[in-house]
Amino acid sequence: MATFPPYPTHPSGPTEGPAGGALRHAHWWQRNWVRYGALTSLLALSGLVILALVREQTGTEGFLVGLGLAVLPVPLLVTAFRWLDRVEPGPWRNLLFSFAWGACAAALIAIVANSFATRWIATATADPSSADTLGATVIAPVVEESAKAAAVLLIYLFRRRDFTGIVDGVVIAGVTATGFAFTENILYLGTAFGTDQLTGDTGIASVTAATFFVRVVMSPFAHPLFTVLTGIGFGLSALSGERRHVRKVLLPLSGLLLAMGMHALWNGSSAFGEYGFFAVYAAFMVPAFGLLTWLVIWTRQRELRTVRAELPAYAMAGWLAPAEPYALGSMRARRLARGYARRHLGRPAARSVAQYEAYATSLAFLRHRGRLGRAGADFVVREQELLGELWQRRAVARPALDHAARATAPVPVPVPPVIWPPYGQQGYGQTYGPATPYSSYGHHRPAYDPYPAYNPYRS
Repeated sequence: MATFPPYPTHPSGPTEGPAGGALRHAHWWQRNWVRYGALTSLLALSGLVILALVREQTGTEGFLVGLGLAVLPVPLLVTAFRWLDRVEPGPWRNLLFSFAWGACAAALIAIVANSFATRWIATATADPSSADTLGATVIAPVVEESAKAAAVLLIYLFRRRDFTGIVDGVVIAGVTATGFAFTENILYLGTAFGTDQLTGDTGIASVTAATFFVRVVMSPFAHPLFTVLTGIGFGLSALSGERRHVRKVLLPLSGLLLAMGMHALWNGSSAFGEYGFFAVYAAFMVPAFGLLTWLVIWTRQRELRTVRAELPAYAMAGWLAPAEPYALGSMRARRLARGYARRHLGRPAARSVAQYEAYATSLAFLRHRGRLGRAGADFVVREQELLGELWQRRAVARPALDHAARATAPVPVPVPPVIWPPYGQQGYGQTYGPATPYSSYGHHRPAYDPYPAYNPYRS
């Protein structure tokens, strides 16, 4: 998810009232710096332990070779997930946490738990071969997917404002799994290199080359594909109403079970015969990857349609220029607006336009959830916060978005009549009166003013 939050931060200082006083008297363990420090220390400690374990198993030279090869798919995967998240970009801190959790904490949990479970099964059954098979097909999928799902759960619970739908779940889950696969690939590639050092194999015939081809070239998306199913479950839960508690719990659990099942099928493909791996890859993994890719891209386009459908209400009220809903609902227009601001006013202006786009998108999604009865009790406060953030950046963003709309719209973009009652009141379905001119900018507002106490165009 971007260098800016999709929602404005709460104001601080004496204006906070009771909430601010409550924070000032909070226990020491409730303070943000304590929580962030504890989480950072946990991840750092996990990283040091996993580094020592992998280096012990692969050796220093094998670790460096594995690290150099395992890092190759990481930028491509992270870039792909960031591209999916461009409609409503979330903060970079969520992605950094997700990747660190997958690469450090989840990988450490998986190594320790898998090793312990496999040794226990081997001791109990006196059959090490069956223990390895059972560990790979049953234990590993359960442990690894649960460990990766913990990162999605933490952001879902503690960064709820950044987690509003399916795309957010996909991005968080995918980046977490990318970090996990990165550490796992270091281990496998480093071990393969050590084997080649003992046997003297080099080139294409080496174990390192075969491992690299299978894990990095053929299936870099394997772990992200599994965990994305968990992310979709959490995303659907985020879209559910506040009172649907059973659904909000069952959807993530269903996604997690699907992720475990797909992971188990992938790990157990070698048991299906000499060509079992390739059969599962061609008949199951590739179609599943294509289907999920289509689903996520379709969801991304649906988000853009939501932006175009919800923002005209604010254009009618005078908060947005008439052409802005169209420009904000087009990724090409957004890109042109940022480029226009950068060319004329520099990088700070481009960042301001990007922030304006993110806040406007969050505002559209908030209005959409409110219209469906899924918004929280702080709907009005959140709406005013987002409108305030847009108003602060209007001087830079509006000319850029207006230029982008003129450059991309096939015809002049009108502001359609809007059916928009106040949130939480009855009467949805009533069309409010015709727009009338009211400012030198040529903007319009409806006869009904939804913001009588806070209208920036009121004289």
